[in-house]
Amino acid sequence: MISQERVQELVHKAIEARKRAYTPYSKFNVGAVVIDTSGNEITGCNVENASYGLSMCAERTAIFKAVSEGSDAIETVVVVGDTEGPISPCGACRQVIAEFAGEDFTLILANLNGDTKVMTKEEMLPYGFSPKDLT
Repeated sequence: MISQERVQELVHKAIEARKRAYTPYSKFNVGAVVIDTSGNEITGCNVENASYGLSMCAERTAIFKAVSEGSDAIETVVVVGDTEGPISPCGACRQVIAEFAGEDFTLILANLNGDTKVMTKEEMLPYGFSPKDLT
C-alpha cells in the first residue's frame, strides 16, 4: 500500500504538471503523474484544441509519453483537478489506464484541497477488458 506521505508528494507533482495545461476553451486544468514499473515518473496535462474531439486528457498525455519513452507497464497514475471531491478519469482514460496497468496498479484521485481517493484497477474499471482478453 502506498503511504499517505508518498500520495501527497505525487499529488504535488501532478499539481505542478497541471500548471502547464493548455485550456483556452474550458479553463479546466488537469495534471497527472504516471509511474512506470521501472520507477520513472512521467507528467502530463490536458491539452485542448478548437476541434474539441482532438483534445487530450492529462492521464492519457502522461501514459502516451511513458509508452513513447519505453515504458511497457505503469504501476501508478495520479490525477488532480480543481473539483469539489477527488477528480475522476473519464471513460476513455480508464480504458487506456487499464490497457497499460501493471499487476500492482494504484490509481490516486485528488483535488486542489488535498482530498484523495486511492483505487485499484478493478475498482476503477470493473469488468474491464485488456489485450489478454483478445487472444
